[in-house]
Amino acid sequence: MEEQDQKELQLLPPTASSSSSSSLKLIRSAQSDPYDGPSSLDLQLSISVRPIRPPRSSNCVAMKPIGGDYSSDGGCVVEALRWQAAEQIRLAAMEKAYAERVRELSRREMELAQSELTRARDMWERACQEVEKAERMKEKATRRRIDSSSITTTTTTCMEITCQSCRQKFRP
Repeated sequence: MEEQDQKELQLLPPTASSSSSSSLKLIRSAQSDPYDGPSSLDLQLSISVRPIRPPRSSNCVAMKPIGGDYSSDGGCVVEALRWQAAEQIRLAAMEKAYAERVRELSRREMELAQSELTRARDMWERACQEVEKAERMKEKATRRRIDSSSITTTTTTCMEITCQSCRQKFRP
């Protein structure tokens, strides 16, 4: 058992004191939850039981240099700003493409609505023309009957007209 402890201790970094209590603390700290302490990579599977945590600000990819040697922290900031600018440009391009697509769909809908409105107006005009034609035919037919026949014919014409106001107009 003590040999295993020694092997485990050899894997851990050397400490100033070699007491058994400090070695137990080191073993316990090595066996502690890896999500509790700061880590360089916080990798989690999507099927894990633990909730996915957002990356800490110190581990943020945008804050770390992508390549090259930076002597000061200013290089990281510049790289982060470049990354943010590139991301904003990409998002703006996506929004512009979406707006163009919506604009094109709106234009097509407007053209379709215009053609439907034109068609409806044409139908309305044709219906009005047919109503006027029917009224003219009715007037012509009633005039012929009134002019060419006697009172009995007028009575028959009045019987054919079902509208009360029209019937009273033709009654003698």
